[in-house]
Formats: sequence, structure tokens, C-alpha cells
Amino acid sequence: MAKVTSKFQVTLPRKIADAFHIRPGDDIDWVAAGEVIRVIPSGRKAEFDDRESRLRLFDKATERIRGRASAHKKRLPRGRGWKREDLYTRGRAH
Repeated sequence: MAKVTSKFQVTLPRKIADAFHIRPGDDIDWVAAGEVIRVIPSGRKAEFDDRESRLRLFDKATERIRGRASAHKKRLPRGRGWKREDLYTRGRAH
């Protein structure tokens, strides 16, 4: 996670810079893409210029979301020790 400084500067993580061959002094483009911001190294064409590319990006995002949802289901605790019906009687004097 990167933090924005008071001068609106962002530090690019080394792992990302190495993966995309970004070096100090290189230009990068910031492109609004719906509710997210895409960072595109200079000299590269934005993937989402044509319809097929946009659909491919949409499919990738859908798969990521499905992966997150399935990972979340795995983290839910099993056997909480109470049932929904217990909520209606808990704390009430009979």
C-alpha cells in the first residue's frame, strides 16, 4: 500500500517497478478507469482502448472478485456455538 504525501506524491513499490521495468525518471500515465485509477508506464498503449480489451479487463476483474469472495467464505468461523433462534431468547427472562 502506497501513501500519498502532502505534495501529492506516491512511491511506487519496488516489486511493481521491477515487474514493469519502470526506472527513476520514467514517465507514467494516470488514467481514470471507472472507480479505479490505472497507472500506465510511458511508451505502452493502454489495454482498454478497444472493446475486446475492455471486455478482457472486465473478465479479469470478475475473476479477481470471485476469488476474493471464495477466500472470504473460507475464513468464516464454523460452529459459532449458537443458532439464529437463540438470538430471540437470549437475555430474556422466561
